[in-house]
Amino acid sequence: LALSFTRIQGYKEDLPEKKLKKFCMVLLDRRGEPRVKTSAVEGKDCITIAQVLVSTFTELGALQITLELLREIDCNEEAERLGELPHEPKRISVISISQSIFHFVDKHRTALIQRVSTVPSLLDELLDSGVIKQEGYNTVMAQATSQAMMRELYKGPLNACGPSGKDIFYEILVELEPVLISDLRNN
Repeated sequence: LALSFTRIQGYKEDLPEKKLKKFCMVLLDRRGEPRVKTSAVEGKDCITIAQVLVSTFTELGALQITLELLREIDCNEEAERLGELPHEPKRISVISISQSIFHFVDKHRTALIQRVSTVPSLLDELLDSGVIKQEGYNTVMAQATSQAMMRELYKGPLNACGPSGKDIFYEILVELEPVLISDLRNN
């Protein structure tokens, strides 16, 4: 899925961590085969957990398991939104599964604002992909520093684009800033 399964918004910073831990506990307690090893998910980030889900259950199986687990931990709204998305196997991605708990670009907002160095190229890609409009592009580009540009991007166009736009934003960041994204994933 190029779209995220869900995202948790408007909560305190520590809530997504709690949801992720609860998700992992339910995953580990799950009956049936195949089983997931504790060491594969305990203390891991959402990207790693998503990779474990896809490698253990296949792409479609990971989708079904994620739906079941979200319902079990009372994330019914998130599961409902996930269930409404198209389920084309070739488009289910590790990124999408990981975002069933929270979105990478939201979690790492501060670090991305401070550390993204390729803002003009990033904006060009976002404009070309339709995530932002020309007016938003112009507003962001008018800022004096990379940090100010990123703050304006988060404040306006990225805030308005929803989960699918954030997925595209993330994929562009992976291409333009691979070392930064790798560092954020590992921390």
